[in-house]
Amino acid sequence: MGAASDFNVSVINEEVVTSVLPMQEHWLPLSNLDLLLPPVNVGVFFCYKNCIPTSTLNIGSMARSLKKGLAQALVSYYALAGEVVVNSIGEPELLCNNRGVDFVEAVADIELQCLNFYNPDYTFQGKLVPEKKHGVLAVQATWFKCGGIVVACTFDHRIADAYSANMFLVSWAEMARPIKPTSPINSPPCFRRSLLSPRRPGSIHPSIDNMYIPISNLSPPPPTTTDATVTLSRIYYVMAEDLHYMQLLASNNNGTAKRTKVESFSAFLWKMVARAASMGKNGKRVIAKMGIVVDGRKCLSLSNCGDNKGKNEMMGCYFGNVLSIPFGEKPVEELVEKPLWWVANEVHKFLAPTAKEEHFLGLIDWVEAHRPVPGLARIYCCGADEGPAFVVSSGQRFPQEKVDFGWGKAVFGSYHFPWGGEAGYVMPMPSPLENGDWVIYMHLREGLLEIIECEGAHVFKPLTWDYLTQSSMI
Repeated sequence: MGAASDFNVSVINEEVVTSVLPMQEHWLPLSNLDLLLPPVNVGVFFCYKNCIPTSTLNIGSMARSLKKGLAQALVSYYALAGEVVVNSIGEPELLCNNRGVDFVEAVADIELQCLNFYNPDYTFQGKLVPEKKHGVLAVQATWFKCGGIVVACTFDHRIADAYSANMFLVSWAEMARPIKPTSPINSPPCFRRSLLSPRRPGSIHPSIDNMYIPISNLSPPPPTTTDATVTLSRIYYVMAEDLHYMQLLASNNNGTAKRTKVESFSAFLWKMVARAASMGKNGKRVIAKMGIVVDGRKCLSLSNCGDNKGKNEMMGCYFGNVLSIPFGEKPVEELVEKPLWWVANEVHKFLAPTAKEEHFLGLIDWVEAHRPVPGLARIYCCGADEGPAFVVSSGQRFPQEKVDFGWGKAVFGSYHFPWGGEAGYVMPMPSPLENGDWVIYMHLREGLLEIIECEGAHVFKPLTWDYLTQSSMI
């Protein structure tokens, strides 16, 4: 089924949802790992079909259910109802004042099945995913002519990483359902910043200086952005058999352990981006850089706090950023010529050393040593003339099947992160069909996407409504 050429979204109500319980105003400092994030927002959306099958379930009752559940979830997730304020030394802090969450209700003059899922810049950005103007979180619920609904959120990334956002989304859905589970799906969020305190004295491995840079050391950005550096968002699906074949090729002849699917896919994409970049290098030496987001919750044993079991439980429900972004860089011709297993080995080499407690403790110490000057991942600081750079973030824990607000599982959900920098961003997520396929959100330079789509059409297939509903087709 073809996507519609255009549609309109009309706002029918706007309000601010606050916690159902009063809160004493207080300050919550950002952790050293939070301070590594620039002030960027991350969107996420969930699409539900046939949500209004009876007269008892209508737009008004669904909106009330969403807002009531949100107000209850904000009791535990009070940070999302606050505001980010700059303190006396110029660093951001969170003022937990129950300012609330901007909640927009809207209607679209289109059926859900007619949306262009492949092009989220056109379909979701600015129409279905809200712009966050105030606070930490913004929400929009949009109803469609067919009875479907899209529930979308925009988060301040400095306050929540994807793991934290997933925790909140599952809890919100749980609170909104009329029949709640006998026991909570999630543990309450933990905001204990002392879990990520710097050591005295600190200990910083030299590799961290290769991964992060104080913003005071950055070169000034170029004055203008040319057409060659325009970045676009696209959503594809990759079939399970293609992922299996990638992993087979990535693990061949390496003489070591089998490579993970994330390592294998990242290596394949690195080669594809390098091939695209090599076509226009005109004799210049071009370097392709790729980073991979590492979540430090599991590897942080936090042995400096005493009770390992208690600490592990707290890190499992820790709300905030616990991320590092190691990266590799190689000449494009080398990535193109070498076999996939060699590239996968290079991915493993820069990735494995960071999945350790000492790396994250050292990163916390690094931030402390440079405060109040903020730091930034070097992979995000690449200019357009330096060659392509992109980051792969693992969305394998994306909780699509758990975000059920009382009208069934989402037919589709995705992150949306057109963050505006020169570096690209790629988020692989499990397919909602639960068949081993992956859905890939990609935000890359326009020229790279065109070549990847041309040469990788057998792997990267544009996401369509027909794909999302194929299991229900006759």
